[in-house]
Amino acid sequence: MNINMHAQAHSIAIIGGTGQLGLAIARRLARAGQSVIIGSRESSKALTAATALSVQLGCSIGAGSNAEAAAAGEIIIVTVPFASQENTLREIAEGVQGKIVVDTTVPLVPPKVMRVQLPVEGCAAVRAQNILGTSVRVVSAFHNVAAHKLATDETIECDVLVFGDDRAARESVRELVELCGLRGLHGGALVNSAAAEALTSVLIFINKTYAVDGAGLRITGSLTPPAVN
Repeated sequence: MNINMHAQAHSIAIIGGTGQLGLAIARRLARAGQSVIIGSRESSKALTAATALSVQLGCSIGAGSNAEAAAAGEIIIVTVPFASQENTLREIAEGVQGKIVVDTTVPLVPPKVMRVQLPVEGCAAVRAQNILGTSVRVVSAFHNVAAHKLATDETIECDVLVFGDDRAARESVRELVELCGLRGLHGGALVNSAAAEALTSVLIFINKTYAVDGAGLRITGSLTPPAVN
């Protein structure tokens, strides 16, 4: 295992961090000065990705297996496909107790990815909470932003809705979204994640129908930031 820690406010483990979304989030957070650990089912793949990103950004990125990264991180961001969600969460469950876990899972079921197909729990985020248990503060985010755009330095005209039952945890994740260069907005309780998860299938349909390169979500109106207790 090759885990390097920075003296930052948080160390952030990206589970499934060699995938497109995971790498994009890792890159943006590392550029913002956060301590990042890339996790993968194969630690060698994580090390390869972390080394390349370290060279590109001129900073040190940690690497390890998913379980190792989850145990080392203070905030854990899970960026795996729906088909891998349950196994991945069970793999890291021991190492994330008492921590914030950010679930980015969208319940896409190929080949009909343009059709909303939410799980029996109501949404993938609630499914994650059920698997990890009540001592884990599950927050969901990053559902409606195109990974290939997040992987660039461009400004993305997309808001990120953040859901969770623990307001303080939700605010911590909203701040991470802002560090990624996006506007993070509180979306309410974890069950509300169903709305953003379902909307992803709608956006995929819009992308195809209107030849859009990554349609996103933007909340209109003049928003007054909520008071922080």
